Amino acid sequence: MPTPATIAVIDIGKTNAKVVLIDTASATQVDVLSMPNTPVVDGPYPHADVEGLWAFILASLKMLHARHGISAISITTHGATAALVAGDGLALPVLDYEYAGPEETGLEYGKVRADFAESYSPRLPNGLNLGAQIFWQSRKFPAEFGRAEAILTYPQYWAWRLTGIKASEVTSLGCHTDLWAPDKGDFSSLVAAQGWGRLFPAVKPAASALGPILPEIAAGAGLKADTPVACGIHDSNASLLPHLGRHETPFTVISTGTWTICMTVGGATTGLDRERDSLANVDAFGRPVPTARFMGGREFDTLAAGAGAPSEAELDRVIRDRVQVLPTFIAGVGPFPRGQGRWTTAPEGLTPGERYAAASLYLALVAEAALSLCGTGKRIVIEGPLARNALFGAALARVTGVPVTASADATGTSLGASLLLAPLDGRGHEPGALMPLVHDGFAAYRDAWRARAGT
Repeated sequence: MPTPATIAVIDIGKTNAKVVLIDTASATQVDVLSMPNTPVVDGPYPHADVEGLWAFILASLKMLHARHGISAISITTHGATAALVAGDGLALPVLDYEYAGPEETGLEYGKVRADFAESYSPRLPNGLNLGAQIFWQSRKFPAEFGRAEAILTYPQYWAWRLTGIKASEVTSLGCHTDLWAPDKGDFSSLVAAQGWGRLFPAVKPAASALGPILPEIAAGAGLKADTPVACGIHDSNASLLPHLGRHETPFTVISTGTWTICMTVGGATTGLDRERDSLANVDAFGRPVPTARFMGGREFDTLAAGAGAPSEAELDRVIRDRVQVLPTFIAGVGPFPRGQGRWTTAPEGLTPGERYAAASLYLALVAEAALSLCGTGKRIVIEGPLARNALFGAALARVTGVPVTASADATGTSLGASLLLAPLDGRGHEPGALMPLVHDGFAAYRDAWRARAGT
């Protein structure tokens, strides 16, 4: 099909949902609408507010089309989420992966889940393994689960609501789900053993246009009846797309938001540690990508909410006095899953800038630990909100010793998702490398942090 002039990207993150309009000629964001993505806590368990999100999506498509015109629609969402579809609705609500319910069947699930050597998927807490969610739902709600006609990973759920067409897709199946075997390029042994294979629709490429938007949705938003909708992609993998084939391998992309996800394209899987939240994601072409993660955005909001960038004096005090944050404030995830997060200096006595500085240096040092698991490429590109944190980028350049660049894309995923329907083909620009942090005391600061963190 011809390249669309504008693409509306439905981008559902764990904390916020957005509809972003991308101008394909300039490969830039021209407009965005957003809302908080707050789970619903009533019903059988905490779950996604899919009807609230649906109303927001429809209203946003109508508004963006009226302002600018929409030629096509793409979709990207967070992982560890799926919809059990029955008829025109859901057999069960879309589970919030932070809910601890799946731990109820954790011991039983541990006996049947695919081995790490097959799935490259570590055992994670709560519902972070999608297979654990589905297993728990099948045991806890057998009657409702028995009504399910399809299991749709989250981007493909929204694609189905827009087009009426069901599909599966490898990036969402391959993100620590236990459901996919990356080396085999097929569903894992867990899926066959549990009899779930019949529930997954045929796998289609993320970049395929599933079909035109449903007539009633087109009419409601004023869109053309033949507006194409992409199959959709996992958000971290969307961040990879602008870089695939553009840099010498291995290279690392750090996708940031609620999660900070380090992915080394062309890297080896041999350093992955199932006990330290490292795994292999699967890129849009089905290839394993060594990955390590931690909840950097969530932690930064906890540590330095509302704070602004530090002055030179504030940064100097943090480094000279070794004001540090130790991992981790989100139990069970990241390269220090059993750590007990704490400040070495009471945060109440710090200025907002000092908290910002200590939190930024903390994220850079945790990212360095994550990179020791998935490998550090010849260059690092930071995508998403942390790309705007100059201290994080400078500290990361210092500790890794490789060029670090920060993407100008505001979300880190929207441009990538738009490329499903409009490849870059030389468009866009490459930002310059960030200057490494220069401070005489930083080497000692880093050594002290490593000793305290137990690295």
